[in-house]
Amino acid sequence: MNIAVLGTLDTKGLEHAFVADQIRLRGHHPVLIDVGTGEPPSTRPTVTREEVAAAAGISLTDVLAKRDRGVAVAAMSTAAPALLARLHAEGRIDGVISLGGGGGTAIATAAMRVLPIGFPKLMVSTLASGNTAQYVGVKDIVMMPSIVDVAGLNRISREILARAAGAICGMVETHSPGAESDQPLIVASMFGNTTDCVQQAKKHLEAAGYEVLVFHATGTGGRTMESLIESGMVSGVLDITTTEWADEVVGGVLGAGPNRLEAAASHGVPAVVCPGCLDMVNFQAPETVPDRFKGRTFYHHNPQVTLLRTNAEECREIGTVVAEKINLSTGPVEVLLPLRAISIISAPGQPFHDPAADQALFDSIRSGLRTDIPVHSLDTEINAPEFAKACADALLRAIAAAQARMDSGHL
Repeated sequence: MNIAVLGTLDTKGLEHAFVADQIRLRGHHPVLIDVGTGEPPSTRPTVTREEVAAAAGISLTDVLAKRDRGVAVAAMSTAAPALLARLHAEGRIDGVISLGGGGGTAIATAAMRVLPIGFPKLMVSTLASGNTAQYVGVKDIVMMPSIVDVAGLNRISREILARAAGAICGMVETHSPGAESDQPLIVASMFGNTTDCVQQAKKHLEAAGYEVLVFHATGTGGRTMESLIESGMVSGVLDITTTEWADEVVGGVLGAGPNRLEAAASHGVPAVVCPGCLDMVNFQAPETVPDRFKGRTFYHHNPQVTLLRTNAEECREIGTVVAEKINLSTGPVEVLLPLRAISIISAPGQPFHDPAADQALFDSIRSGLRTDIPVHSLDTEINAPEFAKACADALLRAIAAAQARMDSGHL
């Protein structure tokens, strides 16, 4: 197996060479890739820094002439992904490992993020014990703490780097068992407050011959689901829980970014969209809630999670955005509204019960949608069995409509 050993071989050549030797000892072939931009590499690369830059049409000479480390790191963060994408497409690498501090981690993980889920990726980093979201994104990058700085070989670093080499070798040696079936995929969004709905709908869809993957709508979950939809692997989207838009609009901590809901819409993937948990905005411990929300209605889910009830004004704004995103749909889509409750805690008698706010949300969605998009208003709570079945049935209709369109040649 060929394993890419990617790093700044000017400052960390010795360490990457050590990892390459460990990989050889296990019977694999290291492909040393230099993304350094300072002194000449201290170990001989398989792929030079000039070749890396050229993969993205970048002149390394022009970059270095600016004598700006930030510019150089940015250039390599563009070039390394282009190179790894090409090597992967050509079948020339089976895994990738890198070692680095701030700059090296930024470059290497940018390259790793272009590789598909399941492809072995290991980053040994001084930053691995902190918040790694900006480095990992929505990909399965394994972040391994370097413990000591990647600055020479010593009794600690040798141990860590040898284990890291063993880990990447084990990853490339492990063959995926493959899919248990060739059932088409459906992805679904879920929160604790919509679990019953999604689980019941999932049973109906599985009975119809689909495999259903469920994503937790925590920001990262939504982005990951969108990424999978974009991959072309997904036959349908059961977007029950669009709660991340409440955080995005109001300012909570679990927003999924401004492109949430766009993947299915722009790629024509059949979808069902519901306003699940748009009654709540997520914050951490109570003391982390911004002062501007004083006097509002809160629900303390646990000591680390504080939920803010969206008011009518916020619901109108959220509904407008959700409708705008759904309007981008190029494939079949249906919208289902559970009129009695959009979460467990917004039901009658529960702490987030606010019919006026819910009505503002529903009206905003209805008025903002294209007239050709079906909207079904059900006089039930979101977790009721009849609502779950209605969602599953709607998605099956949308999938059938997409197939009929394809069969008739109208793409």
